[in-house]
Amino acid sequence: MTTRPGRPLTTTALGVVAGVALAGLAAVPASAVPAGAVPAARPTAKTPAALQWTDCEVKPKEDPALVAGSKCATLQLPVDWNRPDGPTFGLAIARRTAQDPAARVGTLFFGPGGPGDSGVDRIRTGMDRFSDTIQDRFDIVSFDPRGIARSNPIVCSAPLLVKQPSPLITSRAQFAETIRYNRELAKDCRAHTGPLYDHVDTLQTVRDVDAIRAALGESKLTFHGSSYGTLLGQQYAERYPHRLRALVLESVFDHGDTTTGDWLDKQAATVQDSFTEFVKWCNETTTCSLHGRDIQALWADLVARAGRGELPDPRQPKLTATPFTLTFGAFRMLYGPRWPDLADMLKQLEVSEPPTAEPPVPTGLAQNPLVPFCRDFSLPVRTYDEYAAHLRRIARNTPDVKIPPTLIAVTNCLGLPKAPNPQQDVRVHLKTPALLLNSLHDPATGYSSAQSVARQLGRHGVLVTYEGWGHGSYDASPCTLQTVDDYLVALKVPARGTTCAAVPPTD
Repeated sequence: MTTRPGRPLTTTALGVVAGVALAGLAAVPASAVPAGAVPAARPTAKTPAALQWTDCEVKPKEDPALVAGSKCATLQLPVDWNRPDGPTFGLAIARRTAQDPAARVGTLFFGPGGPGDSGVDRIRTGMDRFSDTIQDRFDIVSFDPRGIARSNPIVCSAPLLVKQPSPLITSRAQFAETIRYNRELAKDCRAHTGPLYDHVDTLQTVRDVDAIRAALGESKLTFHGSSYGTLLGQQYAERYPHRLRALVLESVFDHGDTTTGDWLDKQAATVQDSFTEFVKWCNETTTCSLHGRDIQALWADLVARAGRGELPDPRQPKLTATPFTLTFGAFRMLYGPRWPDLADMLKQLEVSEPPTAEPPVPTGLAQNPLVPFCRDFSLPVRTYDEYAAHLRRIARNTPDVKIPPTLIAVTNCLGLPKAPNPQQDVRVHLKTPALLLNSLHDPATGYSSAQSVARQLGRHGVLVTYEGWGHGSYDASPCTLQTVDDYLVALKVPARGTTCAAVPPTD
């Protein structure tokens, strides 16, 4: 069986898109306390829950020396902050204390991206993201957001989750089937996850962050959000501006695109821009394995082959790629960016043979980390004709990226209830202006998004432009690193219009 547009994603495809590990996982009831955690009284504004810190676990095949020094805790919080006396769940938190206690500035809270990224793992094994200066001067804290990883993860029946229809819908019947499937999956996930399933929007997570602040005994936080974590930072600043010492928004997520068309157009243009930069680099660089080739023609041929079910998945060559999963795989390689790897992948796919294996059928439960998006965004598409019109317009405007990878954020939410945290401009008033940092060529959170949020913030935000490429730019160059560190440590706000020169990513 081959996988074509409109047919279910393969197991591999689902793993690429959602980061889902299709292993049997036990659902964590909302009222349960994870093993090893100490139950705490329900927190209130006056009596925050206490934290019991223990050494973070070392997973199999991990270097114990890398995890050493990280401390983990679980904080019992309300499932629904609008009903603080209702059921609770365990929120997983991790911390590393300042390496130079005498020079400690305070607590830096890191807002993970995604949705689906683990802040606990960032603290356990990903501290190389932070400079030595930041590790010396701050306690660094992060968490697994509600519904993610260790924090009462949203889990669903794996055999059902793997049948997720392709985002590339090609008929009215497939459109109707996608709505039917989404509602069936939501019912299944809710049954296996418990009451938290309906309360994973960022407005709820904002209250979680402030509960962590209170439990840490901090009057103010220094907040650094990345990608989807910048939405958390923006909405925390709206609700608790007096509890923020400083705010960094890196790879800025714009919550202000209120229409589905505007949002999809901006997302497609962002990926097209990064793909164009890749083609330009390859044409100018003799070490590129596709140097001298018509890369856009090769790409179009590969997308067509994927549409006919003739292209193997580059990660598991015995399985079938689809136009969407092929595009998504290339999109992820633009994050670094990993241009040489992307060129090599396209070259290998050009001479590949059609896949021969059937995708495996998983069992048990699997995590579904994309659910929070449907709580934070309202991107309605009422009919198949409306959906098809969006795709035709995108194909005209972005000739290489005719299927924006973020299309799945629209199709996954078709037929579901209205988001409790729909799009709106951010309105923040901060004593110290927020520092916004964005690459000029970011494939996921485009530069225009950062400009939009900067306009929304006005005098309460300053945008610093990294004139290079990739998603995430804090450590992209010595200039970006120093600019952010000076702001975090000394509250040194850069001048408006500050830019940092590009560093060739292949260096």
